[in-house]
Amino acid sequence: MTTSHHVLITGAARGIGAAIAHTLAQAGMHVSLLGRNASVLQTLAETLPGEGRKQVVSADVSDATAMQHAVQAAVQTFGPLHVLVNNAGQAVSASIDQTDPTIWQQMLAVNLSGVYHGIHAALPSLRSTATAQDPARIINIASTAGLQGYPHVSAYVAAKHGVVGLTRALALELARQHITVNAVCPGYTETDIVHQAVADLQQKTGKTDAEVRAMLAARNPQKRMVQPDEVAQTVLWLCQRGSAAINGQAIAIDGGELAG
Repeated sequence: MTTSHHVLITGAARGIGAAIAHTLAQAGMHVSLLGRNASVLQTLAETLPGEGRKQVVSADVSDATAMQHAVQAAVQTFGPLHVLVNNAGQAVSASIDQTDPTIWQQMLAVNLSGVYHGIHAALPSLRSTATAQDPARIINIASTAGLQGYPHVSAYVAAKHGVVGLTRALALELARQHITVNAVCPGYTETDIVHQAVADLQQKTGKTDAEVRAMLAARNPQKRMVQPDEVAQTVLWLCQRGSAAINGQAIAIDGGELAG
């Protein structure tokens, strides 16, 4: 697949989302970029490669009504969706004692409910393009935090575990409708979320930027951060016809962190 298909990517403005947009645009897909900052998204859209069309639709993924309207607008312009990439995410570092109900609800609203809202809004359109020969795809960008625990980010971990559970449940529910559902689970990746985590840990521990980065990279057996493009290449693979049997999987992109 890929060429001429329509993909909608949430949280597309930067980091992993921008890398996915670049990779899928390069493959020839029509790309709808969804996020809260339309001007940043428009700048990105103007720089994307490939012969497919690009557009921006604005919405906060935690707002169900806004997501319905944004998906409808994207479909009205570029036609039915064949791929949905739920990438929007947010992390707050706090001990459980400091995790008040506002932080808890915020983490669930963006990281878990945002995925549900995207799927719920896009599913009718995805069904209309899905075939046995070329299934429609739902790709949820989760995290290794959806596969194991990490301290001081309990709300984020809970939300990402929810994303993996939702992925597995919907993979079974939608398989006979020719829609695959998979999660991609990056480890520590060079994104704004990790940059903020580094800053938070510097403040908590008194360590330098380099020391904190080394501490995070040490979790990866390759002793490095994952790069956004590595995540994007996995998403591209999941969009191709040769991956049609991959369904209900939570694919760790972590240099082997979870292998031990």
